[in-house]
Amino acid sequence: MTPTQDIRWMRYAIALAKRGRGRTAENPAVGCVIVQKNQVVGVGWTADGGRPHAETEALARAGDRAKGATVYVTLEPCSHYGKTPPCARALTRAQVKRVVVATLDEDRRVSGRGVAMLQQAGILVTIGVCAQEAAETHAGFMRRLRTGLPLVSVKIATSKDEKITTHSAQPWITGVQARNFGHILRREHHAIVTGIGTVLADNPMLNCRLAGLEHTSPVRVIIDRQLRIPLDAAVVRTAMQIPTWIVTSITQQEHPHGALLQKMGVQMMYVHKGDFMEVLQALGAKGITSILVEGGQGITEAALGSGCVQQCYWFEAQHRIGTHAMPAVLHKDGLSHYLQGWQCRETMLWENGDSMRLLCLQESSHT
Repeated sequence: MTPTQDIRWMRYAIALAKRGRGRTAENPAVGCVIVQKNQVVGVGWTADGGRPHAETEALARAGDRAKGATVYVTLEPCSHYGKTPPCARALTRAQVKRVVVATLDEDRRVSGRGVAMLQQAGILVTIGVCAQEAAETHAGFMRRLRTGLPLVSVKIATSKDEKITTHSAQPWITGVQARNFGHILRREHHAIVTGIGTVLADNPMLNCRLAGLEHTSPVRVIIDRQLRIPLDAAVVRTAMQIPTWIVTSITQQEHPHGALLQKMGVQMMYVHKGDFMEVLQALGAKGITSILVEGGQGITEAALGSGCVQQCYWFEAQHRIGTHAMPAVLHKDGLSHYLQGWQCRETMLWENGDSMRLLCLQESSHT
């Protein structure tokens, strides 16, 4: 294979990996492509829940055609026995000729051992093809390994003058296309986090409502320190269908709601102070690798002010609402106070004039 071909097939593997984003629990969302004589003979990506792994899925599809083939995988194949045997061993048994790895796995159980296992079996290994693109795909997994915290993204939808409420009966600031993209973002994150103020004001579902993707809704996390959430809130009524966690400082013994909420399917997460950093630590401990913060002024400012946010998806409509509407944040300098110096990595523009900018604190690895 030429370097150009390596890049082509690795980008295909990265695209496959993205299918699993937000769906693979504590495991990374990996993509794998098996190529024989410049023809794809097997593809795979990490399944919902983290298993089966991408490599075993691709090998199963390739069958005997994997012998002598080149395998492209976005993350170093695992080398340890967990709930499944090592993927590096599966590749060895399939007698593949070459494995191209985009990035090494920083999990201490792997961390170069997968590559070593392949090389000891006489398999050629190439490392670093499309490494930056793959690192962005695995950013949440890597950040949790390094810090114990999930990757944090904030979603904000504002008018041109940075307001987040309207004066009309229309509850939305942006149009249908922008809102649909917002649902894709929900689907690509392990959890969506909001504050009790948003639940009390808007009674949101916080799910993915795109046709065909309803089953991919993220874990819903509501920060509710004083346990004020009504039992008839939409997120409570649907907690049996969509995982719903409430972060609170009130124990079950201190509030009768606790036991009732648990009977309705809500999982309670008890914290001491309930500040944003403590919430992130609790979510990281439960295996959450990426969260999307979506809500009103309070949760937005708490997140951006914590210094823990790596990405901001800023949706902006072209109309102005006026001084009487609620601003996105209270700071006199607006969002620029928090986002000054951030890099714009992606821009989208829709026909009605709505736009979205993906602003990143760091361009590279989100460490």
